[in-house]
Amino acid sequence: METKKTMQELLALLRTEPSISNQIVHWETIEEKEAVTGAIPDSLHPNIKQALEDRGVTSLYAHQLTAFQTALEGNSFVAVTPTASGKTLCYNLPVLQEIANHPDSRALYLFPTKALAQDQKAEMNEFIDAIEMDIKSYTYDGDTPANIRQVVRKAGNIVMTNPDMLHSAILPHHTKWVSLFENLKYIVIDELHTYRGVFGSHVANVIRRLKRICSFYGSNPLFICTSATIANPKELAENLTGSPMKLIDNNGAPSGRKHFIFYNPPVVNKPLNVRKSATLEARDLAGYFLKNKIQTIVFARSRVRVEILLTYLQELAKKEYGMKSIQGYRGGYLPTQRRAIEKGLRNGDIMGVVSTNALELGVDIGQLHACILTGYPGSIASAWQQAGRAGRRQDESVVIMVASSSPMDQYIVSQPEYFFERSPESARINPENLIILVDHVKCAAYELPFGEGDSFGEVEIEDILEFLTEEQVLHHQGKRFFWMNDSFPAHNISLRSASQENVVIVDQSDVANVRIIGEMDRFSSMTLLHEEAIYLHQGVQYQVEKLDYEEKKAYVREVDVDYFTDANLAVSLKVLEIDKNTILQGQERAFGEVTVNAMATIFKKIKFETHENIGSGPIHLPEEELHTSATWLEFDRKSFDDVAESSMEQGLIGIANVLSHVAPLFVMCDPSDLHVVPQIKAVHSDKPTIFLYDRYPGGIGLSENVYKIWDTVIREAYRVIDTCPCESGCPSCTGTMLEGDNVKELSLKLLKKVRRDPHVDAVQTESL
Repeated sequence: METKKTMQELLALLRTEPSISNQIVHWETIEEKEAVTGAIPDSLHPNIKQALEDRGVTSLYAHQLTAFQTALEGNSFVAVTPTASGKTLCYNLPVLQEIANHPDSRALYLFPTKALAQDQKAEMNEFIDAIEMDIKSYTYDGDTPANIRQVVRKAGNIVMTNPDMLHSAILPHHTKWVSLFENLKYIVIDELHTYRGVFGSHVANVIRRLKRICSFYGSNPLFICTSATIANPKELAENLTGSPMKLIDNNGAPSGRKHFIFYNPPVVNKPLNVRKSATLEARDLAGYFLKNKIQTIVFARSRVRVEILLTYLQELAKKEYGMKSIQGYRGGYLPTQRRAIEKGLRNGDIMGVVSTNALELGVDIGQLHACILTGYPGSIASAWQQAGRAGRRQDESVVIMVASSSPMDQYIVSQPEYFFERSPESARINPENLIILVDHVKCAAYELPFGEGDSFGEVEIEDILEFLTEEQVLHHQGKRFFWMNDSFPAHNISLRSASQENVVIVDQSDVANVRIIGEMDRFSSMTLLHEEAIYLHQGVQYQVEKLDYEEKKAYVREVDVDYFTDANLAVSLKVLEIDKNTILQGQERAFGEVTVNAMATIFKKIKFETHENIGSGPIHLPEEELHTSATWLEFDRKSFDDVAESSMEQGLIGIANVLSHVAPLFVMCDPSDLHVVPQIKAVHSDKPTIFLYDRYPGGIGLSENVYKIWDTVIREAYRVIDTCPCESGCPSCTGTMLEGDNVKELSLKLLKKVRRDPHVDAVQTESL
């Protein structure tokens, strides 16, 4: 029987095996780093000090010490250090110190997911047992049994929950939580970097409501935030909490030697610059580590990709390695299933896991030695988070990023300095998004009446209160505004979207045992849960038999087919109002409000392995309308008299393809948050136009950020197309390959016209 290779032997093979080494375009070795520590402070409660020493902790990392001292001085702070650097002690020490000295004190811990809260509870309870003091720590989420809920409300010194539960179950019922709110000393917000975009904008408003209730009960808690590396942690923490923050970034944790490899799949069609599938290459590389019994995590960008990779690897494991320990992990799995996977990874029963970014967060999954990213995750911060999953306990580890043919991936692997030298992106939120703000003013009014002249956080809301009174949602009596509806509003407001209603997925394979196996947001369901779609869950294929859009239920049945499905979305767009515009060399850049109408039209059946199209069918679903903000590039047709209409359209499509990958790099968002639509004749102007719009009602500031940095985005888009080795356009740049037209040349010609020329003065106009 073949002997298993060690990590060192595998690394040597990666360098010498031509089929692999020829595809490695960059190999970065990050050397190990020694710890920077300091003595445990004398002011720490003796029981806590003893518990640390019993666990072998005789000193604290530099950032843990600074965090403890900052909290004791009465300051809110945000601690920013890499994955697995002991962030938990940054908040547990000040909180336990406070409760040890004042047993009535309370703390509220917010984690972005239930899984993370469960994980932290187990760790905290172990630590409390070692302290040997009567400190009660509980999780409070949808899985908490009714009989325990009362105990948590009355006696929990530390309550661990997620923003969704705080929003819909704790704040609306604050009168049951009097002992928590009266004695609340600390609010801990873990994984701060996840609170961006729509989710972050909602949570900022939930925290405004939380502070309002604390003030009502006479408490003024400090905030402790922890985050992975982002460019603006202090700004994000202050925007999210509305409180001044100190920044702690003096990371003292040690780290093992890490190899970060950029792998570009081989070109299979030279003139068209078409590369081998990143999914298939990731599968082969994962197999390479798994068959040598090296615990491996594979990250994929989407649910569909996770399930495709899982199908491949489970097949491989069955045939070659005699292992059944390859699992999938993503949102939509039920909690018990996720807990079992986390446990299996920690104790080594599970050798490999394929995950979306759900495992990017700090759930303790133990020691993994290899991490494979199928494509660039969309932001530098995410890539480092995912890479941090390998080598968590100071051993040598390897991270391989397998590039897809997309312009974004090709840009990253061809410009490694962009990735390794550039600071991570800024995380943006827009708590003043009117749709989100109005929703939370309703929730806040239900919780406590507003007085005339009251603000919400720092926001003046007199107009909103009057509008809600006119709509008969609030009742104005004396100098106060009261909620006047029977139902409470939080139930109908999801924090994960500006207008989300989830579709529940019902498995009816076994008529005697119909069960819910997952859920999905309504917008995604148009392309992933339409009738006849193949829905993949834990490597099992289900066909959607019926999508009941009214009842928000998708009925599926288990099938065994050798293809997956992919759907097309037809989008039309109208400009409602232009807020800002700039005219440059006769071409216009603008920002404003738009309505978008989207409709799923047809789906394709794509064969596993070869990825060839083997069939298609229509989708019969109603049109969805979205009112949002957008930025756009408008081309003056007279400047391109020599370009035929059909060629012009191909040029626009080519640029749109690149922008959809390049723009998200600069505004730290998932590419699906920012949609790009080219129009040969825009409805508002009849001119060739490329729109980038926020895929959320009311917008969340992404397209506005693009408007501010158009120069950078256009310059980078031009560079991607110009430096691509293809002849006339390919999937790695313009995305289109047409007979006759040189799409590459046309796209560059158009971009030259909107690039800022230092010799030409821009005419800036702002409409008020």
